[in-house]
Amino acid sequence: MMERTKRFFLSENEIPRQWYNIMADMVNKPMPILHPGTKQPLKPEDLYPIFAEEVSKQELNMTDAWIDIPEEVREMYKIYRSTPLVRAYELEKALDTPAHIYFKNESVSPVGSHKLNSALAQAYYCKKEGLTNITTETGAGQWGTALSFAAKAFGLELAVYMVKVSYEQKPYRRSLMRTWGAQVIASPSMSTKAGRKILTENPNYQGSLGTAISEAIELAQTVPNCKYTLGSVLNHVALHQSIIGLEAEKQMEMAGEYPDVVIGCFGGGSNFGGISFPFMRHNILNGKKTRFIAAEPASCPKLTRGVFQYDFGDEAGYTPLLPMYTLGHNFAPAHIHAGGLRYHGAGTIVSQLMKDGYMEAVDIKQLESFKAGVLFAQTEGIVPAPESSHAIAAAINEALKAKEEGKQKTILFNLSGHGLIDMAAYDQYLAGDLQNYELPEEEICKNIEELEKII
Repeated sequence: MMERTKRFFLSENEIPRQWYNIMADMVNKPMPILHPGTKQPLKPEDLYPIFAEEVSKQELNMTDAWIDIPEEVREMYKIYRSTPLVRAYELEKALDTPAHIYFKNESVSPVGSHKLNSALAQAYYCKKEGLTNITTETGAGQWGTALSFAAKAFGLELAVYMVKVSYEQKPYRRSLMRTWGAQVIASPSMSTKAGRKILTENPNYQGSLGTAISEAIELAQTVPNCKYTLGSVLNHVALHQSIIGLEAEKQMEMAGEYPDVVIGCFGGGSNFGGISFPFMRHNILNGKKTRFIAAEPASCPKLTRGVFQYDFGDEAGYTPLLPMYTLGHNFAPAHIHAGGLRYHGAGTIVSQLMKDGYMEAVDIKQLESFKAGVLFAQTEGIVPAPESSHAIAAAINEALKAKEEGKQKTILFNLSGHGLIDMAAYDQYLAGDLQNYELPEEEICKNIEELEKII
């Protein structure tokens, strides 16, 4: 009997030396990001007061398809990259499907998720610029954890505003950030003007990523030698995350297959773009027909039920105006355990690609995601993060469709992180204490009606 290969790795020399910038190859470029005051397209220097200068240039770069990875960052990548591409034989067997299922296992990073790919890059650029302090927000804590590690690696002080409901739900994620030297503040807080305003109007508000972003930006603008960093949504984050898909391309070639479907869970777009964009370039440039599916929570369905409109990336309106699929920046998401997906809008690149039909989206209910996560743990031995379980649920659905149709199909999804610090959520699921959240259409309409209609 022929031995079957389950895991595919790259050597250190094969780790990519450049990130891929899909904007350079897009037929329709994303609409311009606008200054919130003048409503005019931003120039890189408009972003300098908030972001490191190098990432500001990357954010608006629509001409260079390939951007060099700094050698200092690539050396740090070697701690955990390449991450394995894994054939999920046992999951296939449990589903009795003719589909071949592969997953890119980003959970093996020191912080347990894909977020470190951009955290190391952003911390490096901030240090190179001579900064001493950085700020950020975090939902479920994966980004805050990753940036805490990266800040310590490059000698920076970090303040993290963590969405209050996750601050309380996930104490060990908080502990990890503090172990790596970060200051962690539950958001909304009384430490910023934005936080005080929100708490005055709603004292029991449990927070959102939009609120935490407002607080982190405000702190960055008031602390000397300090700038803000972001873990998803923006173009430069998707750029840094492209290393996932670039590695997966080489590994799928080693496996002798090419994906018919590529899937990522979806909050703001970092891991979905990371796994998808390097493959999507072949659809754009070479006429490939791969399908790309973003799996978002049914309780925060910006791609499946939102509108394409200019909107702020935060609740207080400190950020530039982004052309995005949005539920409105005042949207207050349900307190699901997939905290990293509780965000009101999609990144500008993903939004344009969605608008142009290069990708599709599905919404996954909370109980379906946990059911998929438990099956994956029982078959493949890895307890996935609640966020990643949305991608697993979508992959399972595609595999079952292949079974119904009697067709062989190659499915690739991104396992963006492990769930070992999310076991309280699994306890609640196994005890029958979790529920699905139905989002009323009138709530979506109310928030969207409040947007300034720029498009």
